[in-house]
Amino acid sequence: MTDGGPRRGPLQPDYQRTDYMNQKNRVSICALALSLAAAGAANADGVKFTDPTGDDKGPGGYTYPTDAVYNPGSFDLVEFEVTGGDNPDFKVTVNERLADPWGMGVGFATQMVFIFIDTTPGKGHTKSLPGLNVAFAEDSGWDKVIILSPQPASRVAAEVKAKAADMAADIVIPRRTAGVGKTVSAKVKLEDLGGGDPSKWGYQVVMQSNEGFPDKSDLLTRKVNEFEGQHRFGGGNDGDCDPHVIDVLAGKGEGAAGEAQAQYDMLKFECGADGSSVKRATLSVVRK
Repeated sequence: MTDGGPRRGPLQPDYQRTDYMNQKNRVSICALALSLAAAGAANADGVKFTDPTGDDKGPGGYTYPTDAVYNPGSFDLVEFEVTGGDNPDFKVTVNERLADPWGMGVGFATQMVFIFIDTTPGKGHTKSLPGLNVAFAEDSGWDKVIILSPQPASRVAAEVKAKAADMAADIVIPRRTAGVGKTVSAKVKLEDLGGGDPSKWGYQVVMQSNEGFPDKSDLLTRKVNEFEGQHRFGGGNDGDCDPHVIDVLAGKGEGAAGEAQAQYDMLKFECGADGSSVKRATLSVVRK
């Protein structure tokens, strides 16, 4: 005899068990989503540094080229920011509105920016890229460098292959770099930088100028001579012993007035009578 209630045959589903399993799966999926979100959050922090205005003089005495396309302040680094996320945006802001006098088609033309990143303190390259004429301190070796250039990525890649092949694996060329207002920026995949948390890394931002007809050993960089010319910065040396650098981050990267002098000290150099380097300008990274 039965109690009159419904009878579940062997092929009928167990609705209570199915509902329980669905709830369990939903809980597992939610837990996984939260876990992934937490993992993403670990890499989501951004970082920002500022730099004093008016220190776009290299080691203290550099002058701009005489051609009008090199607007005063257009190589004066004032802010550097890295946003969070898996595809962080690297933003470099200068003290003058960007212009495109050479028709590069990306919102800027005269600037060239190198973002050196130290992800592993005590390791990395102390040798810089061709044409900058600087070194890096032992405790500030760089692991990756991002090149922000108005030149097409294919042209930059070809120059890297020809002039810096030994470091090519650590040189990151964004697919697209753009200038808007006073800011040059590009997105880079975090995995292309080795992964990790950008807020914990050390940085050095080197302001240079885009040179479409570089010297055979220079990576699209513009030279600094003893005297300025139409397309040459002045205040340096006609040899290759002076840093071909117009502005960098210094001190704690907080924009304090004293950081200008810290930059000048860091970029000090000494040349021999034949134009060879006696003391190379040596850069350190800044960290939060």
